[in-house]
Amino acid sequence: MSDENGTPDTPRGPRPEPMRYFGTTWVEHDGGYRARRLAVSAGSLAAAAVSCLVLRFAYQGLQIADVGKPVTLMVVVMFAVCSALAFGHTWGAFTERPDPDRQATLRGLLAIGFVGSLLAYFVRSLSEAPGEKLHREEYEAARAAHDKRASRRTGNPSRRRRP
Repeated sequence: MSDENGTPDTPRGPRPEPMRYFGTTWVEHDGGYRARRLAVSAGSLAAAAVSCLVLRFAYQGLQIADVGKPVTLMVVVMFAVCSALAFGHTWGAFTERPDPDRQATLRGLLAIGFVGSLLAYFVRSLSEAPGEKLHREEYEAARAAHDKRASRRTGNPSRRRRP
């Protein structure tokens, strides 16, 4: 679409960044936002439950293999610590952008502690779309900067009347 001058009829200024599973519905909480949040919450909780079941099978495999109490304890502690660290890292990523280098370094830890990441996603989705606060802050800052730039200068300066 375009207006009578032939310019595109698109909104000027920054556009909201789409979020996984939510698109841009997080801006106005429209387009099935509540249903999506409910689905994400239920899905992440179900995935965490299935993951715990898989870890239980792994634990039973260690018992059947009779690897000994120290190895079994070490594996259980490793998954617990990695899950706790992954929960904290994922929770922090909802409020500020993580450093890409640190993210690459922690990739293995986050893979081992996947249950913690799923639980952080579940807990956060109970109150808002995971990452919505960060996206909203960035979007509002970009809108404010755009409005400030747009209000400074209006119109074409070459068409101004000179006194």
